Amino acid sequence: MSFPRPKKRTYSEDELYEYAVGALARRMRTVAELKRLMRARVEEPEAEYGHTLIELVVRRLKDQGYLNDSQYAASFSSLRRDNQKFGRMRVITDLKTKGVHGDVIDKAVGAAYEEVDEEKQAREYLRKKRLMKPKDQKQVARIFRQLARAGFRTKTIMAILKKWDVDDETLSALESESA
Repeated sequence: MSFPRPKKRTYSEDELYEYAVGALARRMRTVAELKRLMRARVEEPEAEYGHTLIELVVRRLKDQGYLNDSQYAASFSSLRRDNQKFGRMRVITDLKTKGVHGDVIDKAVGAAYEEVDEEKQAREYLRKKRLMKPKDQKQVARIFRQLARAGFRTKTIMAILKKWDVDDETLSALESESA
């Protein structure tokens, strides 16, 4: 037996604003994320009224300084760099997923990773994940893929693996796999 879904409640602008402020109080969000959350609360988000209502709330939040994709991207980039030790490419991908505009991403990630030595960052990531020098080809491939997922460039990964005396045959196989 299935239960009928409750009818969507129609939110006024003030109620939608209060909902949005509550969502932002729980954690920082991008404009795209907040719009997605509000669309679920508006009866017909594609209709003129629903779209206008969401845009009014977003404009109000921006004017009050509660919603700012540039600040979000800068904060997100520095937190990912310092806490999770991720590489530049991972942060860029994550910000794109969250709906941040490309220009904003370039500025924020560029500023966050300006003084970062990528090889040192990758070594810190390995230390954080407790990954040691690989003993066989399977472990080399695992470390290679993990560093690639963490957002480090192939050139940096190869430099680290060469310092660990990984044979050239394995390195060339991994390099051709990533290309």
